[in-house]
Amino acid sequence: MNEADAKNLSALAELLSRFSGIPAIGDLQTKYQDILSSGTSDNIPLLHQVFEKSVPHLEQQIWNSGIEQGDLDLYQLMFRQVEELVSPGQEDKRYQFVVVIPVADRPQHLTACMASLLQLCQLYAYGGQSDNKYKKISVVIADDSKQSQSIEENQKIAEQFDGQGLRTVYFGQQEQKQLVGQLSAEEKQKLTSVIGDVDHGSFSHKGASIMRNMTYLKLNQIAENSDRLLFFFIDSDQEFKVKIQHGNTDSDVYALNYFYHLDKIFSTDKVDMLTGKVVGDPPVSPSVMAGNFLEDVSGFLMKMSKLDAQSSCSFHCAGQRTSDASYHDMADLFGFSPEADSYDYACLLQGDHDHIACFNGFSEKVNHFFDGEHPTRKTYFEYEDMAGSVKPARTVYTGNYVFNPIMLKYFIPFAPLKLRMAGPVLGRLVKSEAGERFVSANLPMLHKRTVDETGQSEFRPGIDRNHHEVDLSGEFERQFFGDVMLFTMERLTQKGYPGKHLAEEFVESALVEVESEMLARYSEKHQQIMARISGLTKLFSDKDNWWADHADLDTARNNIQNFIDNVEYNFGEKARGYQLIESTKHRSRRRSEILGAILSYADQRKDWERILGNNHHGVSN
Repeated sequence: MNEADAKNLSALAELLSRFSGIPAIGDLQTKYQDILSSGTSDNIPLLHQVFEKSVPHLEQQIWNSGIEQGDLDLYQLMFRQVEELVSPGQEDKRYQFVVVIPVADRPQHLTACMASLLQLCQLYAYGGQSDNKYKKISVVIADDSKQSQSIEENQKIAEQFDGQGLRTVYFGQQEQKQLVGQLSAEEKQKLTSVIGDVDHGSFSHKGASIMRNMTYLKLNQIAENSDRLLFFFIDSDQEFKVKIQHGNTDSDVYALNYFYHLDKIFSTDKVDMLTGKVVGDPPVSPSVMAGNFLEDVSGFLMKMSKLDAQSSCSFHCAGQRTSDASYHDMADLFGFSPEADSYDYACLLQGDHDHIACFNGFSEKVNHFFDGEHPTRKTYFEYEDMAGSVKPARTVYTGNYVFNPIMLKYFIPFAPLKLRMAGPVLGRLVKSEAGERFVSANLPMLHKRTVDETGQSEFRPGIDRNHHEVDLSGEFERQFFGDVMLFTMERLTQKGYPGKHLAEEFVESALVEVESEMLARYSEKHQQIMARISGLTKLFSDKDNWWADHADLDTARNNIQNFIDNVEYNFGEKARGYQLIESTKHRSRRRSEILGAILSYADQRKDWERILGNNHHGVSN
């Protein structure tokens, strides 16, 4: 046994003594002692196996006792120590991961995302290093930026993190054009509905779905000469952490060894695609969160109105745990029921302070809503045994999904329409064909819609800003017709689509039916939202409330009034988003686009698979 292995084993034995009350750890301690006594490395492979069996017990112990940073440090250190134990002549057959990050004009988000990936590698050391590079982790930055400054910064970010150990490929406009240039004119024409009209128009801000599909072409090249490879798509506004609650506060921690768990799931189960979720900020548009947030804002002001302005802040109870989709105004569409009508605001200020300070703090957060934050309904990580969390899936979270090369055949569908809900639509299609080989697991990522410096997202398609005015109508329209597409797809896949040919009349009838139902739902929600805007306006402007003329609250009052004005602009009686979806002419045009896309999907898939040449990747059993 070499000196390094002996040192690592001794360190592990010391660490394990901290968890000696766990039976599985006792077995592991015994195995370590046997190897230490033998003085050889022959049993290291068996030691690895025993360690892996102990991981679920370690995790359960850490989470059941209330996760503490000290225990988490030990947990991470144990993984690093085990990674250092190299078996003589043993080939590492674990999966390699290509982490793919599509980005458009978000260099600050991208920097934070890449920094979290590097930190994850440093803390858990999956696959180890060779020549100061992580052997089993690489990154592709797929840049769809329009601003030249963003493009330059993203290139520098790729170079920076490549130099710090993350092998990083920058896939920018020049690289994309070069790749597409290898296609024949006929192939480009056939792929127009997948990667857009690449010979005309701008090569930036193509949209998230088209950018992902174009990146699939790049990944297809990478896969040709690689074995045991997984592609891991994430969003640039996410980090490899989870949000947890600690008493009255919350924190973001590196509690999940993502690559370790993904390798186990793909190695031991018949899995071709896996999706996780997100914690922190919601993954949905503010277009479908206005109703419940208005309820929460009114609840905050109602409580404030009954409190003394200068008394100690009473908004420091732990934030309410949100149920799945509690941030969504129409959660029932997805089979979820909110546990409460309104959620309390959890004050983020530290130290002694009064309700005046809390009011100011809340006012600084309230307008973050228009960038996708939900100040009162964040999602927290709930521990679950990883093996037990693996379940059949029906929705792809496009900011957190992993698949093997055979699944490149499932491009993001209907990309040129630029509708929201692309992931759930893709999920229904994959589920209809892959069945239980498409799964979800409890591997969420931290979602952060805004950057600290501005309290806004760096770039968000469909949202226009003019000073303090925010126009959500573009995103709202894409959300409505995305919902129409999703629930039409749900009906069609239940009838065998896309494997089974469905008559055009049947498809069109289903589409018209769903559109009518969604329009009725949106209209009903519109009436509720307008009533809540009216109630909030009356409550906020009541001159009897202590904040009405308080000298220290000028900025706060302006912030909240700006929120009310923008909610009225986007969700009030004359909101442009509602005008668009209520326009018979506009709906007819969109319906025609959606119908054509659905009817042509099967042929697009055949063309796509032929161009990819997926045969060299084999087939799934």
